[in-house]
Amino acid sequence: MTSGDEDPRVTELRSAVSGLRRRLAAHPADFADRTIAEEELAALDAMAVAGIPEIPRLRRSLLLIAGAIGSVSALSPGLSEVRRAVDLFGGSVRGEG
Repeated sequence: MTSGDEDPRVTELRSAVSGLRRRLAAHPADFADRTIAEEELAALDAMAVAGIPEIPRLRRSLLLIAGAIGSVSALSPGLSEVRRAVDLFGGSVRGEG
């Protein structure tokens, strides 16, 4: 599948995941759950590369990532982008806001 044939939701997810992975890699402070965040971001990327991912698995990864980096305010914008991209696959879990 060429990038022109890729589902726009998958493209958005891959872009958001890539952005958060870059921010996380550049973040100087170490924190307890950093490895969990890195592993789940890698899992999200792998799901996106494989095609249209399973919504429950997307949501699980998002929750794990949010739990792992939720207290790191510098990563909040990237986390919000990933959440918006995941929401494209089935709407928001708790609604908007």
